[in-house]
Amino acid sequence: MNRFVAAVALSLLAATGVQANVTEDMLANDQASAADVVTNGMGRHLQRYSPLETLNKENVGNLVPAWAFSLGGEKQRGQETQPLVHDGIMYITGSYSRMYAIDVKTGRELWQYDARLPEGILPCCDVINRGAALWNDKVIFGTLDARLVALDAKTGDVVWNKKIADYKAGYSYTAAPLIVNGLVVTGNSGGEFGIVGEVQARNADTGELVWTRPVIEGHMGTLNGQESTMTGTLNATWPGDMWKTGGGATWLGGSYDARTDTLIFGTGNPAPWNSHLRNAGTPTDGNAGDNLYAASRIGIDPATGEIKWHFQTTPREGWDYDGVNEVVAYDARDGSQRLATADRNGFFYVLDAADGGYVGSVPFVKDITWASGIDENGRPIFIEENRPGNPAAAADGKKGDVVFSSPGFLGGKNWMPMAFSQRTGNFYVPSNEWGMDIWNEPVTYKKGAAYLGSGFTIKPNYEDHIGSLKAIDPDTLEVKWEVKNEAPLWGGVMTTAGGLVFYGTPEGEFVALDDETGEQLWSFQTGSGIVGQPVTWEQDGEQYVSIVSGWGGAVPLWGGEVAKKVNYLNQGGMVWTFRLPKELASAN
Repeated sequence: MNRFVAAVALSLLAATGVQANVTEDMLANDQASAADVVTNGMGRHLQRYSPLETLNKENVGNLVPAWAFSLGGEKQRGQETQPLVHDGIMYITGSYSRMYAIDVKTGRELWQYDARLPEGILPCCDVINRGAALWNDKVIFGTLDARLVALDAKTGDVVWNKKIADYKAGYSYTAAPLIVNGLVVTGNSGGEFGIVGEVQARNADTGELVWTRPVIEGHMGTLNGQESTMTGTLNATWPGDMWKTGGGATWLGGSYDARTDTLIFGTGNPAPWNSHLRNAGTPTDGNAGDNLYAASRIGIDPATGEIKWHFQTTPREGWDYDGVNEVVAYDARDGSQRLATADRNGFFYVLDAADGGYVGSVPFVKDITWASGIDENGRPIFIEENRPGNPAAAADGKKGDVVFSSPGFLGGKNWMPMAFSQRTGNFYVPSNEWGMDIWNEPVTYKKGAAYLGSGFTIKPNYEDHIGSLKAIDPDTLEVKWEVKNEAPLWGGVMTTAGGLVFYGTPEGEFVALDDETGEQLWSFQTGSGIVGQPVTWEQDGEQYVSIVSGWGGAVPLWGGEVAKKVNYLNQGGMVWTFRLPKELASAN
């Protein structure tokens, strides 16, 4: 359907009050669709790239506010959501598991849904929510008590409400769901509580479970209500019964590579953090102590939940580097089908899309202390003396040797999504330059209690900045340019065919850069720190851009020297929507 016919169809639907239901075809072609944004990532490959070029380097200075919407109330914690736009309505989630539907022309609220959260929820790193999913006539999102809720997209009425896991055991849910072929696919949160990471697929119309895939070896998957296959091989890389509380939370959700029909999910830190308790062998014993499939990227068959491949970024993980960071599917300049991910451990990886095989890597932050590099198989070359010490070797058995590690536990890059530009062929990666003093302690598992076995103090590596937005060429594995920021970067990035890179800062600036040079071309002060994810679309012949502003997330929860960089920042909760007026589209 061409753009004119699509616009006419949407106008007729609006006039008659008939909803344009979201279909698999619409999800598959989201990036190419100018009039809406129906997926997290602006495409299930998570490129966060728009082919729109009405707004460009020459006229971005003419971008002006169209409307602003307040999330209201006193629940103004971190606002990390990505807006969805469809059928004249914008959908956003808010902190404390709230959902809003907003008239996209006027900014007027159409309806609001507040989840009834029980006492005793155990969110690790703020009460955030990163977005929703659209399917058919429903909008679907997860809640902090580890439930998945489908609402009528027009009215906000509950269609179905399903339990993902037991919040009393430390499970929660914060990611945007992923929908593929009528299945709504989710992960889980709670890695600091000794939970077990899992991917679940449900019928998106009914919420009924279709398959489950735990991501820690020894656990059984299910398909259509029956046991299917075991994940990995029992006790191959985990000692004793530690696999039963092995962590590996799939807390950031996943992507979908249509080229290979593969779901790709990252898995979090193994539990507990104290790697000496989980080490089933020595560093020379192959993968005996790797603790699969924690700190990994996993390719999954969307129809059955079977694991196709895995790539572990940090075997024997002992720094809370996780492995959840998003995997972006893209085509290299020579046409090769590739995957890319920027890991919390400080390395940017390129993988083969066919099997997840290692292609290459480059450090994207400075001063990495835990590894001297990556070998030809994609395995880190550990610097063993920079691993936190074993408390069992200490005289009192209470505290292992303290080491300085960089990056810190919040990572060279945390959850905040990078973007890929089909125009330049580069990735734009929000990163942070910080380290930590870290030590290990004895710990035993107790349901619903923190299961770390470590202590830490985070600190900046440089006086003048922590945050750094970097342009990385995935073909040459070069960092092309960087833009420094005093406070840590914690929000998402978007690129456009107009040659622009959009991102926000904790200081509240919403910024557009030149994608080739990093030069700042436009900015707008939103009044609160930005940890949200920008989107753009076309409406009535004009290009629009939206960002949610509202400071929070994990960064302000931690003290130490980093707190001094951000403790003056105010919380908030606003959707800012900007437009390029038609009469200014050609003006410089």
